[in-house]
Amino acid sequence: MSNSANSSPVRYPDEASLAERVGPAFSVDGMLAARNKTRAAIAEIARHVHPGMVEEDAVVMAKRVLAAAGLELSWHPTRVRFGTNTLKPMRQPSEPGVVLGENDLFFIDIAPRFEAWEGDGGASFVVGEHAQYERCARDAETLFHDVRAKWQREAATGQALYAYADDVARRMGWTLNFDLPGHRVSDFPHAAIHTGSLADFGTTPSPMRWILEIHLRDPQQRFGAFFEDMLLEDAYY
Repeated sequence: MSNSANSSPVRYPDEASLAERVGPAFSVDGMLAARNKTRAAIAEIARHVHPGMVEEDAVVMAKRVLAAAGLELSWHPTRVRFGTNTLKPMRQPSEPGVVLGENDLFFIDIAPRFEAWEGDGGASFVVGEHAQYERCARDAETLFHDVRAKWQREAATGQALYAYADDVARRMGWTLNFDLPGHRVSDFPHAAIHTGSLADFGTTPSPMRWILEIHLRDPQQRFGAFFEDMLLEDAYY
């Protein structure tokens, strides 16, 4: 006698497999090239940011850097955010006309495309000297790697990774912005495959399929810091 009434139905392909599909142009070498060019572009953009610069001019400069590197604009706007704009959720526009101060904080968030493959990355930087800004920028990157290590060590689900990130962020003295909950990455466009977040993913995420995002905010709502990169094993860092 069948006991199907007392068991879960078999799903093929299952939801996790559907979420982690790739497109016909997917290539490990291509994805890594896009990722490496994205990280290099972030560093190059940061080198051109200086006190006295208006945020809108920094965004124009960032687009020029991407074009010069052979990268095309991709699935979200190119962002360089200064000062109090570092608090804002990514889908919320910056306050216009913000000028970078002598001792200030900024972050870069870019999603370029290299040929058929998506890149996506972000990092925070401090100009001059400011201990709190420096700690926030450092902690965003540190927490990214702490969460990544938990994934590698424990095969944790996406949900568990962000619950852990939230707890550690609070112990660090920051709040984690859940408006940035991680997302898929693939050959372009990933949105045609899966639009769900990493924070909602109930299975262990596979490498080279997801972007892990960490956006920390000062509990007093004065500033924030951001770091994101592809979810990969230690050998790629």
